[in-house]
Amino acid sequence: MGSLGDFDYQMNNTISSSNDMTNPMDPEEFRRQGHMMIDFIADYYKNIEKYPVLSQVEPGYLKKRLPKSAPYYPESIETIMSDVKDHIVPGITHWQSPNYYAYFPSSGSIAGFLGEMLATGFNVVGFNWMSSPAATELESIVMDWLGDMLRLPKSFLFSGNGGGVLQGTTCEAILCTLVAARDRTLNKIGKENIGKLSVYCSDQTHCAFKKAAQIAGINMNNFRIIPTTLSSAFSMSPEVLRKTIVADMEDGLVPIFLLATIGTTSTTAVDPLGPLCNVTKDYGMWVHVDAAYAGSICICPEFRHFIDGVEGANSFSFNAHKWFFTTLDCCCLWVKDPSALTKSLTTDPEYLKNKATESKQVVDYKDWQLALSRRFRSLKLWMVLRSYGVEKLRGFLRSHVKMAKMFEANVVSDDRFEIVVPRYFANVCFRISPKAITTKSVLSEINGTTARRNSGAEKALTINEINTKLMDSINGSGRIYLTHSVVDGIYLIRFAVGASLTEECHVATAWKVVKEHADAILSRYTTNEFGLGQ
Repeated sequence: MGSLGDFDYQMNNTISSSNDMTNPMDPEEFRRQGHMMIDFIADYYKNIEKYPVLSQVEPGYLKKRLPKSAPYYPESIETIMSDVKDHIVPGITHWQSPNYYAYFPSSGSIAGFLGEMLATGFNVVGFNWMSSPAATELESIVMDWLGDMLRLPKSFLFSGNGGGVLQGTTCEAILCTLVAARDRTLNKIGKENIGKLSVYCSDQTHCAFKKAAQIAGINMNNFRIIPTTLSSAFSMSPEVLRKTIVADMEDGLVPIFLLATIGTTSTTAVDPLGPLCNVTKDYGMWVHVDAAYAGSICICPEFRHFIDGVEGANSFSFNAHKWFFTTLDCCCLWVKDPSALTKSLTTDPEYLKNKATESKQVVDYKDWQLALSRRFRSLKLWMVLRSYGVEKLRGFLRSHVKMAKMFEANVVSDDRFEIVVPRYFANVCFRISPKAITTKSVLSEINGTTARRNSGAEKALTINEINTKLMDSINGSGRIYLTHSVVDGIYLIRFAVGASLTEECHVATAWKVVKEHADAILSRYTTNEFGLGQ
């Protein structure tokens, strides 16, 4: 398919010596195969639009194609890459496609890719300073650089007695900070009281928080979910939070942790950090700010206000691998009090003791995370920051917002559609409007007279079914890929701009695809294919 077929000539014209290798890291063989791999990936990106964005294979397809056991004798890289082309590529959903608008972006860049390659080449295991000083020190420097770009309070930076660490994902960042908050409280009230601890979030908070609470031993009966509403754009209410906390304390619970979100997964809703922190400070709670998606855009001055109030929080994180052109995985976490993390996560076996650690002059990042081993993630982030600079990074992000606005304007201009919630960043939440659905769909014949069926709820279900069919039809075409959510009973379709290869022409095409499939869905609907109406 496409230029991946160019690989065939290499197979026919290159005599592989890999079968005869006695050293799996032979430099010259690495050079040969490495050039081949770079060419393959470059051609993949060049021709990525030729593939259906959403993989069209059926579950279990790969087991039918591959052998039942591993090969006993070596196989050439040419043979392996032929199988990649024939068997692996068809089963890939192409996250880097310019026509990918699902979930949130997993944006990449040349700098991010090459930084990952370089880190993999060094292959260091930087669990403490001694194990690779450059890995530790570069991470501390880069995290302060990035904190400055976000205009985080100095108390979050190493230069202000706080500090930053690169985790794998937000899930890890949430769990680490929750464990720190848990232990901080239990050290005061006794570990036997863990069953009294309560934690708080909104009904829009990412499910990672619930998993973290389960792992941390929080009683799930004390996991409090603050309801949100469409009228408030699904933002958490400080007043409802306070009432919930007060009621819990009256019942003998001990509130310890609030997770606030900047850019929720379903609708990119924004929780009001300042007012929420004003509530939690009255009860000595830890506040973690999850800005996994939207944190990156806050390097742009016009978006920085979304994290106003962060000075009242204890920790803040965002994923550079989402919308900051740094390949997976790379979650940036800052904490005001690093000792709160290290008190909970430190291990000190004899075989890791060394003079640098004992001097208290270095950071040992193994004590800031769940695992002992860690990757040299800062190298790729450093390369991204240096290769593009603040100005260019802001430009990339602003271009995505501009394209989202363009798509939003198209939605607004077509009265068959509606915007469900305000667009803050580069994600547009839309649906076919109830106005586009014939009145027949919510009417029924009763004894020869027309009477409205009993509710807007039934009407909403009908609308939800139409929008579900629209999205499934679009994704089945393979031309673009969208995902959905359901909020306040409303099925909405998400259009998240952020793939590095996306340009305005792709967004224009995406809107044409949406309209074409909407035309077909609504046309079939009026012919009663769905059995709706008389």
